[in-house]
Amino acid sequence: MLNQVRPQFQRFIDPIARRIGLHPNVLTIMGLLVSLCAAYAFSQQNLLLGGLLILLSGFFDVIDGAVARNNNTKSKFGGFLDSTSDRFADAFIIIGIIYGGFVNWFWGILALLASLSVSYVRARAEVEGIKCDVGIAERAERLFIILGGAFIGYFTNPQLVMSLAILLVVILGYITVIQRIYHSWKELKDL
Repeated sequence: MLNQVRPQFQRFIDPIARRIGLHPNVLTIMGLLVSLCAAYAFSQQNLLLGGLLILLSGFFDVIDGAVARNNNTKSKFGGFLDSTSDRFADAFIIIGIIYGGFVNWFWGILALLASLSVSYVRARAEVEGIKCDVGIAERAERLFIILGGAFIGYFTNPQLVMSLAILLVVILGYITVIQRIYHSWKELKDL
């Protein structure tokens, strides 16, 4: 869903990316480390800092690809590293939320599995030659939900709001998995 605004966003980000002298893989690792710090903040029940660090890690996640495109440093390994780092970042953040006591461990584990499954189904479909970026809750949407939960929860009821945010990640994540499986089935059934 948020991918639809990507072209407009790139017009803003690309000029910044051209000025950054760091290698995109370094930016990817920096984003992963910031996600780990976000997870630690959540584990220490600091919703505001956790949310702010998710925003910062999101900046790194956007800027690393833009730097690669704009500075002719795009590589297959860079894409692999970025995707792998994203999975670890998602896991760190959700584990931090669980450890911080914001959500029941069962719902947290289901959210973690949903996040990993959405990415796995896409990767598996792409191995079969299918473009599979369909679905209502890709990574950006899931992180936006968690970010919203952190900020709203900070000012209201942290446990309730974060539990609802994680429950929403679970529901929308599994809907996205089903959408991707169905899309892949349609693409592969006649081959």
